[in-house]
Amino acid sequence: MLAALGSLLGALGLVWVTYQNLLPTSGTLGLLVSWFVVFLAMYAGVTAMRHPRTVMADRVAAAVIHAFAGLVGVALLFVIGYTVFRGVDALGYSNFFTQDLSSAGPLDPLSVGGVLHALVGTLIEIGIAVVITLPLGVGCAVYLNEVGGKFSRVVRTVVEAMTALPSIVAGLFIFTTVLLMAGLPRSGFAAALAISVMMLPIIARSAEVVLRVVPGGLREASLALGASQWQTVWRVVLPTARPSLATALILGVARGIGETSPVLLTAGYTTYLTFDPTSGPMVSLPLMTYQLSRSSEAVDQSRAFGAATVLLILVLLLFVVARVVAQRSKTGRR
Repeated sequence: MLAALGSLLGALGLVWVTYQNLLPTSGTLGLLVSWFVVFLAMYAGVTAMRHPRTVMADRVAAAVIHAFAGLVGVALLFVIGYTVFRGVDALGYSNFFTQDLSSAGPLDPLSVGGVLHALVGTLIEIGIAVVITLPLGVGCAVYLNEVGGKFSRVVRTVVEAMTALPSIVAGLFIFTTVLLMAGLPRSGFAAALAISVMMLPIIARSAEVVLRVVPGGLREASLALGASQWQTVWRVVLPTARPSLATALILGVARGIGETSPVLLTAGYTTYLTFDPTSGPMVSLPLMTYQLSRSSEAVDQSRAFGAATVLLILVLLLFVVARVVAQRSKTGRR
């Protein structure tokens, strides 16, 4: 620890003097990169004086890994902090959570209008997507893990391929099949279908992994007592994996709730609050953020960042709940 700290400070002093005063270079990024490279060299030299080469290589690799992990953490904190900083003005008004934008114009102050219609639309679309993807995803996982067959390899390959599916492709698929071919209008239901395409592989893949770790002894005991395969799955396997399946569902919801491209193509945009997902356009938080961020008015920009902050809070809460549920399931198994 002291060697790392000393190398860090020594590298900073050396790079500061060399980079700023002796070399014809400038720029913060170059300074930071040079500092990190010199730190690794100094840390490797200091460690090699007292430890074998393998220990030196291990500690240098650990320093690199910790540095990149810290860089990712700093980038994440910057994104969150910048979004909250730009959206805090809108969040300070109570009407932001209780009104829609039907009576608010681009020049109206933040005391007029809010994100109620987008928040309700997001919850309705995600609710429909959950109703669609939960039975399909869990059923697919049960087929892959408990039933198998000659098509299981094909299904698994398709699920894994869909995990990396670009969200715009899901939106184009629903736009072509539901809106153009079937002739249905842009609506919250169409957006929910597009979100379902994105959530389904996440839930199916996660549920398959969850079912795979259920102890085989439970299945054998159930079959030995005379239960059929489906009774074993329904009364033993699924109840045992219920907490972890809830985690898989939450991760799928966290993926779907922030999707913008599928919703942009299928939902339509409206400033009015609506509870009917089939009657016409229904806006969501990502879509509202996208539309308002395109405005040149400062008030609309504040509303956009306010909506983004609300969406960010929802996603972070979902991940926290997923971690809590996963931790409790581990404690229960112990």
